[in-house]
Amino acid sequence: MDERAEIVVPARVSGLSDEEIVARVRCGETALFEVIMRRYNQRLYRAARAILRDDAEAEDVLQEAYVRAFTHLDQFAGRAAFGTWLTRIAVHEALARARRRGLFQRLGDEGADGDDMRAFRSAADVEKQVADHELGHVLEAAIAALPDPFRAVFVLREVEEMSTAETAAVLDVREETVKTRLHRARALLRRALYGATRGAVNEVFQFGAVRCDRVVAAVLERIGLLEMQ
Repeated sequence: MDERAEIVVPARVSGLSDEEIVARVRCGETALFEVIMRRYNQRLYRAARAILRDDAEAEDVLQEAYVRAFTHLDQFAGRAAFGTWLTRIAVHEALARARRRGLFQRLGDEGADGDDMRAFRSAADVEKQVADHELGHVLEAAIAALPDPFRAVFVLREVEEMSTAETAAVLDVREETVKTRLHRARALLRRALYGATRGAVNEVFQFGAVRCDRVVAAVLERIGLLEMQ
């Protein structure tokens, strides 16, 4: 029998708030944690991938973030929205991995200048990609080419449509820093393709059903092992 078939989440709980689901999970309804995962898989994957630029490692980050969140649900105090708290866990895990590998560049409030700006693909490069690839892939490539801190802010603010305050809380920066980095990210993208591709921005870095099921199943298995200990 397919083990996934044994995990049945009643349809009526889909309308519950995050906080209501968390309260019930804390009371022993562990299976309801699947609702949380399916609700936030897309956001967490996009946030992790914006930092790591690697699909497989972004999935690993999701698993670690969910397991950490589950094992520390008692630490969620409700001072921020649950989604913000959860995204922050994933972002911190992704940043830790990136820094261990020397991948993620830290920038101060002044943003990127000089070599950092020149590292972004030129308009001519992107125009060539437009001729060779579908629009969504081109936009993903352009976003991926942004300097690291700009890319993280852009994905959270524009792709995931998080507020300035939420993004600042997740990334541990000031709101003014978020605004500055978003402005500069838009300027870089606008040079090449931003104005022509705004309608496609919500389609980038999709977290498909197969990938979603894989992460959910893996986390539920790990949670089950934790409960047996």
